[in-house]
Amino acid sequence: MTGGLPERAGRRAGEPGPVPVLWIDASNGAAGDMLLAALLDAGADPDVVRAGLARLHVEPIVVEPRPVRRHGFRATLVEVRVSESTTHRRLTDVVEVIRSAGLDESVTAFACAVFDRLAAAEARVHGTGIDQVHFHEVGALDAIADVVGCALALHELGVLAAAVRVVSPVAVGSGQVHAAHGVLPVPAPAVLELLTRAGAPLRAHPASMELCTPTGAALLSTLATGWGPTPPCVPRTVGVGAGQADPAGHANLLRVLIGAASSPPDWRTDTLHQVECTIDDLDPRIWPDLLEQLRDAGAADAWCSPALMRKGRPGQVLSVLVDTDRLDLVCRLVFEQTTTLGVRVGEVHRRALRRDVVTVAVDGSPVRVKRGHLGGRVVNSQPEYDDVLAVARRTGRPLADVLTEVHRLLAAQP
Repeated sequence: MTGGLPERAGRRAGEPGPVPVLWIDASNGAAGDMLLAALLDAGADPDVVRAGLARLHVEPIVVEPRPVRRHGFRATLVEVRVSESTTHRRLTDVVEVIRSAGLDESVTAFACAVFDRLAAAEARVHGTGIDQVHFHEVGALDAIADVVGCALALHELGVLAAAVRVVSPVAVGSGQVHAAHGVLPVPAPAVLELLTRAGAPLRAHPASMELCTPTGAALLSTLATGWGPTPPCVPRTVGVGAGQADPAGHANLLRVLIGAASSPPDWRTDTLHQVECTIDDLDPRIWPDLLEQLRDAGAADAWCSPALMRKGRPGQVLSVLVDTDRLDLVCRLVFEQTTTLGVRVGEVHRRALRRDVVTVAVDGSPVRVKRGHLGGRVVNSQPEYDDVLAVARRTGRPLADVLTEVHRLLAAQP
């Protein structure tokens, strides 16, 4: 026992063992300090987190976990105490703080990716460029402590690069919240932007309060390789993190489960709906944005195929693959954004490689890479094109050189 916390049961980074599985239960919402508390409760060493945070070139940060009870259940609460600061940092300032700390490369890349997502969401909801975003509460020292602290704890438990990281449907709450920009509706605009872009399913919740913070949404959307119930695994440890508030109506808790995949299948099989319609009278300039909107709405894929229609008119067959919970939303988008009067809906069975997302640093910038696994081997690695393009534009290097560098770094990983 350390500081009243359970003995560690997670696997340390670098230790041999089965493929780790991470599941996060966000059915009562999520915040950065709740996730950090749950990871510490699952066995991450608080001293390792403190040592990593001490390397940040900022005002002192104090992290104190302690046991609490919420509605009869035990949990860990983390108090993050920071010095008063009036500094409003831009993304480049936050990233520089993290990169200059000399932390493990995977920790640095993950923490920077979380703030990249936050900045992109804030820029979109405020209608500004990313370089104009000033982090207020999300860029304050406590949020930096939450994000970097979670990255350190995830790495220490050996699940930062887990092949399977699943997050449950996320409760966001309702009502209003006071923020740097005044009184905002709940869920906050940045929270909705983050979860929408990640294709996260939302969970109805009776609480009239903010349940998911922007920092929590950014952490979940960066971590998740999938959304849904507990994945198949052999459970090894469970961690329970408490929120600062203790409302009367529900237990304000977030849970993490760390397990080990046991003889996973070479691929996963699931059932999707295929939505199709054939169109010959839509302005062709609309197609690229429409396909992007459908993917942002949670479609697994969306594409067009050329078709020859009546009287020899050229047309397009729009095809969309989507889960049941997003079917109505996709149909509505097709009806609103195209000229079709009807769609065809059928079931298709998909076999998909098990996949994960890892991050490598190229010239100091994070590049996400989606990997496909077959029989315990990585058989496909695809860097995110937008990340590669951003590196190429920032450094002036050819795209092909950046792609070659990404694959070299992947090959060097254990």
